[in-house]
Amino acid sequence: MNLLSDEIAAMAANSSWIRKMFEEGIELKKKYGEDNVYDFSLGNPDMPAPAVVGDALRKIADDADKPFAFGYMPNAGFAETRSVLAKLVSREQGVTVSGDRIVVTCGAAGGLNVFFRAVLNPGDEVVCPAPYFVEYKFYAGNFGGKLVPVRSKEDFSLNLEEIEKAITEKTRAFLINSPNNPTGVIYSPTDVAELSELLRRKSAEFGRTIYLIADEPYRFLNFDNVDIPSVFRHYRDSVVIGSFSKSLSLAGERIGYIAVSPELEGAKTLVGGLAMTNRILGFVNAPAIAQKILNAASESQADLEAYRKRRDMMAKVLDYAGIEYNMPGGAFYFFPKSPVPDESLFIQALLNERVLAVPGRGFGMEGYVRLAFCVPEKTITGSAEAFKRAAASLKA
Repeated sequence: MNLLSDEIAAMAANSSWIRKMFEEGIELKKKYGEDNVYDFSLGNPDMPAPAVVGDALRKIADDADKPFAFGYMPNAGFAETRSVLAKLVSREQGVTVSGDRIVVTCGAAGGLNVFFRAVLNPGDEVVCPAPYFVEYKFYAGNFGGKLVPVRSKEDFSLNLEEIEKAITEKTRAFLINSPNNPTGVIYSPTDVAELSELLRRKSAEFGRTIYLIADEPYRFLNFDNVDIPSVFRHYRDSVVIGSFSKSLSLAGERIGYIAVSPELEGAKTLVGGLAMTNRILGFVNAPAIAQKILNAASESQADLEAYRKRRDMMAKVLDYAGIEYNMPGGAFYFFPKSPVPDESLFIQALLNERVLAVPGRGFGMEGYVRLAFCVPEKTITGSAEAFKRAAASLKA
């Protein structure tokens, strides 16, 4: 029986490497116990939400008996929440953004799907640096678009020469994720300025708007306090998409936003289209409870120092094992080089030591693995000998 469409059946047969490793971990934990498996497969933040989130939930519960406490609101979100988010985005981007330039979404993933539905025609292309978050391919493909990855430089900075070759008359958007999943790289102001100039030239050459999308759910995880450049300052036709899955440890609550540049020509039309696609994709509106949490908690965040400590601990584990890596400037991932060119051999060697990682090919770059260090400290320190044995087994 053909229960699925051909496309979804093919996707299911080649499902996400992240989920595959996560499910492998469940079986290993059943067999060996939670404390004897070192699971770095899934970027699921384990930090508790800030106390203000609990306070907000209690206040929401106290008001639950009021009429329409959890009813529909405009598709773009509560006016109060849009104003709260506009204030946050204005501070982060260094430009003034008004609430009518904000659409509240079901997470950053929902925001990307809403945006692509609004701007992509079948055959349009979305260019992005590789490695990249694996779901980008599906998000663009959902609406007839095609993801065009461009391999980054060895230090994971933008390869602008190759990017220029990849941009064609079919290009509708360029997508950057900074701090980046899976590399942890933060793109420099020079990279973003040069990319913006390139997009301006190409937009003029092809006579169409090429959007610059900044996917920024990890913005607060900036360990070395470097400048995360504002796309709004650099490029007129830009949008910022963010969420609170990481900063407030609300991954399961699905709350995010799209912010449209105050300089974008025809912004009112774009925002109206985004509100419409928010509705017709079936999201209707972002969750009412999550929006009310944001109204109280948008100025708070999870413990950055705890994540910084884990990053440094993970680096020591990799140093001890003799594994080559670039130190991540943000997010909560390492993307180290496999000791052998075929990283699937390294993945298997790690599995033999009950360590779970994700192969780089799942992010569009073979020869690397991704490690999520949003895990308890004892998982990181306890894995040191296992990493060393796995690496040594391949070198032998």
